[in-house]
Amino acid sequence: MSDIRLFGIRHHGPGSARSLKAALDAFAPDCLLIEGPPDADALIPLAAHEAMAPPVSLLVYRPDRPRTCAFFPFAAFSPEWVAMRHGIAAGATLRFIDLPHAIQLADGFVVSDTAPDTAPVDAEPVAEATETPSEPAPASAAIRRDPLGELAALAGYPDGERWWDALVESRAGADGDVFAAIGEAMAALREGAEPDPDEAFREEAREAHMRAAIRRAAKEGFARIAVICGAWHVPALMRHDAKGQATADTATLKNLPKAKVAAAWAPWSYERLAFASGYRAGVLSPEWYDTLWHHEGQVAARWLARAAALLRENDLDASPASVIEAARLAEALAGFRGRSRPSLDDLDEAAQATLCFADPAPMGLIRRKLVIGERLGATPPDSPGTPVEADFEAQCKRLRLKPGAAAGEITLDLRKETDLARSHFLNRLKLIGIPWGERREARGRGTFKESWYLTWQPEWVVELVAASAEGGTIAEAAAGRVRSRAREATRVAELSGLIGTLLDADLAGATAAVIRALNDRAAVSADVFDLMDALPPLAELARYGSVRSSDTEPVLAVVRGLVPRAAAGLVAACQSLDDDAAGAAKARIVAVSGAVALIEEPELKAVWGEALRALADQEHVHGRVVGRAVRLLFDDRAIDAAEAGERLRLALSRASGAVPAAAWIEGFLEDSGTVLIHGRELLAVVDEWLCGLDEALFIELLPLVRRTFATLAPAERRAIGEALARPGGASPDAAAGSQGFDPARAAKVLPILRLLLGPEPANPTTGDAA
Repeated sequence: MSDIRLFGIRHHGPGSARSLKAALDAFAPDCLLIEGPPDADALIPLAAHEAMAPPVSLLVYRPDRPRTCAFFPFAAFSPEWVAMRHGIAAGATLRFIDLPHAIQLADGFVVSDTAPDTAPVDAEPVAEATETPSEPAPASAAIRRDPLGELAALAGYPDGERWWDALVESRAGADGDVFAAIGEAMAALREGAEPDPDEAFREEAREAHMRAAIRRAAKEGFARIAVICGAWHVPALMRHDAKGQATADTATLKNLPKAKVAAAWAPWSYERLAFASGYRAGVLSPEWYDTLWHHEGQVAARWLARAAALLRENDLDASPASVIEAARLAEALAGFRGRSRPSLDDLDEAAQATLCFADPAPMGLIRRKLVIGERLGATPPDSPGTPVEADFEAQCKRLRLKPGAAAGEITLDLRKETDLARSHFLNRLKLIGIPWGERREARGRGTFKESWYLTWQPEWVVELVAASAEGGTIAEAAAGRVRSRAREATRVAELSGLIGTLLDADLAGATAAVIRALNDRAAVSADVFDLMDALPPLAELARYGSVRSSDTEPVLAVVRGLVPRAAAGLVAACQSLDDDAAGAAKARIVAVSGAVALIEEPELKAVWGEALRALADQEHVHGRVVGRAVRLLFDDRAIDAAEAGERLRLALSRASGAVPAAAWIEGFLEDSGTVLIHGRELLAVVDEWLCGLDEALFIELLPLVRRTFATLAPAERRAIGEALARPGGASPDAAAGSQGFDPARAAKVLPILRLLLGPEPANPTTGDAA
């Protein structure tokens, strides 16, 4: 008869792992059954691979819908990881026994309403953190929600994490009897807990499958079977041989839906393992637990020495004397609190007092680096993966980009082949939902530079898996993703934005497809403002996109088609606008005018100019829009100062009304401080109009003018006043005369220029300086 022993553990607990290691050494099982996904049984041997460096995670996903997935993270101090490594070394049979995720991820399987099918499903926690309810929950609900929290409250601890840390994780030595005590505590807690109505069937099915796996192993003749599971499940699994239990479990598991799934190992990080990241079975302090696991005999000294080194790396004082004092203080605090050795709370308080001098800033650094940690795991290069993952690894190797937990900034010179390829790669990753790089403003001159801030998140492996549905490489997946977005786009402006990202990513094939979609959408679009929103980014691409050696002629062809369409519908689109809509329309008109000027094609300029003139002649269009149209025509020399002045006079006459007049002058002069100072023709038009008003009309219009000039910066208003006070006032001729060429003044700078530019070259005929 098989000797079956259940070891109830806490996921990611070094105390549990140490006790489990000692118990397994003593028990020497020939079969280990571990709570985990049976879909990944074939990947268990890779846990012993020399290139496998925890933290890592098992990823189980649906190939047809990769974002429907489950993560099972492991650290070096996770009891399940210790069990796997022990079983592999001992040559024992290892199996995962949880309910297969082929069932749990299948359509129609009952899951919690709070966890949609597309959300990752984490490994089951022993204690799950929840938000504090607005009203006190019944005792049974509180136990179900946070069993360790209830035990912690009875023992006087603030939460279950601290209670478990003090009694188990920070406990010296390893005692096998701890599993019996944990099982007894969980049995008592389960008696007072009610099933979670949202999770009841899922939990019943999971425990039924685990019991069935235990019975199957016993029938196969294994002599010593070790079952490693979350402590909460121990009382339920002890009933595996109860009368009638096998029949009940079979009925529970009958006719459950199934889906095709795949599994892979993926790198993970301590940051993602931390409870603060939102991971359901996480812990508060993974890096601290790592120290407990690897340096059991010298935890306090090791941790405080690392804290001092970290402070010195960041140019903060941390002397050896301070470390010794901190260690003594931590030992004293542990003694006062009845502990055999310092806990994390003791070390935290000691470091705060002696190393950080009660300053929270350096203490925050210590907690981030030495409590949570930034460790990133690695998986063997030959472990199963998708084609997109393989292409990602190959591209990273070729471009010398290494995914890591440490963030950093890089500056790319797009004139260099490798840097240009890096830019393409980072932009392609963004298109498939992996923002590894965040674009920053590059320091220095030139459009050939790009600055990126790189920070990697391990869970993005899911996006790499999901991208496999779009293609076999990063480039193919990015192109496929963009084509899908182009089909779903409802506005021309959305498609124009996609073209820019495609040029940045060097996806010529997808660019052509998006341009075709844009042309088709623009041909039937009745939304003129949508067409206008699309023009500025396209014009910029057509003019400056060549820095990436991209072909921008197709983009220019799109611009040539959009400008006439926008011009033809401009007047109709600007009818019956309220104040907010008029402001938005004015901004679009200014942006399109800038885009047309950027392209520098006379035909497009003439078409847009005719549309602006037609808009300027409208009497029933919002004054802010008409005023800006007149101003754009004046700036472009399409109308002279006399015509501009006449339009200004008519718009601000008594017959126009105060509100339309205020809108007109605002549109005409808005954001014009610099132009009024340096472009004296515009100032002359305004000055001449004001000087020509009679006293009564001047007093009537003065509030309107003051309202417009109040939008200018004080320094700009002062400069305009000084210009008007000079002889000649705002006259363009006076300004030109004051700025005429003065040979005597020019000669004064020649000696300085000779010093800056150096001696003149020698005359080739005489050999003397010219």
